[in-house]
Amino acid sequence: MEQGLIDAGALAAARAELGGNFVRILGYFREDGVKSVSAIESAMRDSNAAAMVLPAHTLKGESRQFGAETLADIAEGIETIARSCVEAHDDPSEALEHVARLRPLFDATLAVLERTSNPLATRRPAGFGRRVAVI
Repeated sequence: MEQGLIDAGALAAARAELGGNFVRILGYFREDGVKSVSAIESAMRDSNAAAMVLPAHTLKGESRQFGAETLADIAEGIETIARSCVEAHDDPSEALEHVARLRPLFDATLAVLERTSNPLATRRPAGFGRRVAVI
């Protein structure tokens, strides 16, 4: 699925499993994801590895639920680095590259999930006298 951001099979499985609750749970993913990304960025600014662990773990799990494997992998990388830094009493500077990629990746992933989950197809006019193209 679009730019490899979403595993279509995992997304279809989530849709089937969640049924009518899918859109509501996706809304929770949006809300939790925004909070997690902000918490990770704040912890990075404060060089607080311990404060990165839980939001990265949460984002990883919720991302995998929707087949957002690329986002989950970045969150997992942040979580792993943060846990290691906590154990070593080190600053999480090694996670900076991952954290810098996190927000744009989250935003792009969420846009794809919301677009593909919209029950109304996005339509593009094809011109006078022509069929409407469904995107």
